Amino acid sequence: MLTLKQIYDDRAGVVAGLEKKHFANAAEAIDKVLEADAQRKAAQQKKDTASAEMNKISKSIGQLMAQGKKEEAEQAKQQTGSLKQDIARYEQEMSDAEEAQTQALLQIPNVPYSIVPEGRSAEDNLAVKTGGLTLPADAASKMCGIESSGIKLSDWQESWNPQPAEARLPHWDLAKKYKLIDFDLGVKISGAGFPVYTGQGARLQRALINFFLAEAAKAGYTEILPPTVVNQASGYGTGQLPDKEGQMYHCEVDDLYLIPTAEVPVTNLYRDEIVEERDLPVKMCAYTQCFRREAGSYGKDVRGLNRLHEFSKIEIVRLDTPEHSDASHKEMLAHVEGLLQKLELPYRILRLCGGDMSFTAALCYDFEVYSEAQKRWLEVSSTSNFDTYQANRLKCRYRRQEDKKTALCHTLNGSALALPRITAALLENNQREDGIHIPAALQPYFGGDIIK
Repeated sequence: MLTLKQIYDDRAGVVAGLEKKHFANAAEAIDKVLEADAQRKAAQQKKDTASAEMNKISKSIGQLMAQGKKEEAEQAKQQTGSLKQDIARYEQEMSDAEEAQTQALLQIPNVPYSIVPEGRSAEDNLAVKTGGLTLPADAASKMCGIESSGIKLSDWQESWNPQPAEARLPHWDLAKKYKLIDFDLGVKISGAGFPVYTGQGARLQRALINFFLAEAAKAGYTEILPPTVVNQASGYGTGQLPDKEGQMYHCEVDDLYLIPTAEVPVTNLYRDEIVEERDLPVKMCAYTQCFRREAGSYGKDVRGLNRLHEFSKIEIVRLDTPEHSDASHKEMLAHVEGLLQKLELPYRILRLCGGDMSFTAALCYDFEVYSEAQKRWLEVSSTSNFDTYQANRLKCRYRRQEDKKTALCHTLNGSALALPRITAALLENNQREDGIHIPAALQPYFGGDIIK
């Protein structure tokens, strides 16, 4: 949630940032917040004036009684009674204004950083780095300097072939051929989007989970095993509510939500907490099942593992100071990139444009892996810096060593990694005549080098 200080310090900049995210009626939304704050201040001033007057009159009552002026003392008592009623009314006006202000702020997304490119959709995202690709000379020339400048996806012709050119089966056919995943059985027991992993397919999932957790531990992340259901306060704390309410599974009887990502319970561990600056950055990771309704999804992009209602994911989460959060973000990006390199998958890193960013992010990079069989890129991670947006909702603060004052933390998170599309890419890109080969880094966790 934006802070009032942000808005008062640079209203024009906030409105411009919201317009970069294509947030409708940005100026009106900000004015609604300021109007509610003005009403709160006016009610506060009336309350303070009435309280001062009541205190003054209350002090005079004893003096009047001592002087035998009982009638005047009684009139003073009546005045204080009336002022008490006024004060209660002003307090209610303040409470109503604060609630209106909070509700208005909850509807406003985070302001993107200046580095975020302009754009409305994924076509306007910038490719800022690639890896694991075999490029012909003309494509290599075009990619020169991509890390510093970036190339708009709508201007980028994908002209390489990362894998041998022979025909490849998509992962849903491979899953059936090698008896790795039973999509029909998932439909039988739950519905579409709930696959059943069997045999070597289940073993591959376990191998990926353990590999990702082991790599996170090496990088200094503390493993958390959180609940996979959260209360409403947790959903509001990280910004899934009210923005993504329709995409979350809701247990109405208990008013609990199935988590769409481990970001929600893990970040909420620090709701209403104050962390000492010397203990930052806080680095946490968690493996959980994740649940998403994916309402409105349809077509070829949802086939097989491409888009699921339940899936496994390892999330990395950080709390940091404002001064160090950019460095933290870069370390997280390097960690995710290192995982893809160890899995020997062709990948690209995208800096998302304003129109394609999440409600809560100030800066976001997506990692995508190339699927040779599907001839398309599959998103496997979003790694974001939220600035103080989540921390303000969470009331997550740190105590500065220099002056012992408290300030809002920066929060960051990223997938490291989501399993379904990683699995799809591994199966499709590593299929050979004798089976599906397992990357060397994953072999100790899988217990072999090939799926036969």
